Amino acid sequence: MGTQKDYETNIEFELDIDEPPMYRVFLLNDDYTSMDFVVNILMDIFQKTYQEAEKVMLDVHQNGKGLCGIYRFEIAETKVEQVHTRAKDSGFPLRVVMEDI
Repeated sequence: MGTQKDYETNIEFELDIDEPPMYRVFLLNDDYTSMDFVVNILMDIFQKTYQEAEKVMLDVHQNGKGLCGIYRFEIAETKVEQVHTRAKDSGFPLRVVMEDI
């Protein structure tokens, strides 16, 4: 009967995993959407605190657009759709866009 030997195998390899592309989501200013509605959108859809939402809303109002967050494509796209749906249902022309980084 032969003897059994334990073989130890060390395999080294590198994984080259690309990070998924990221997208900035911005709310755009308009003359009709109420500031309260924008703050609520930021809190509900983008999970901002009241203070964070108020700051972004003021950026939108004063600078024409405000950064809501940076997300992977699918998440950014979903948030854009959620904002457009809620704005349309509420009778506001609020627009939101996503830009790749």
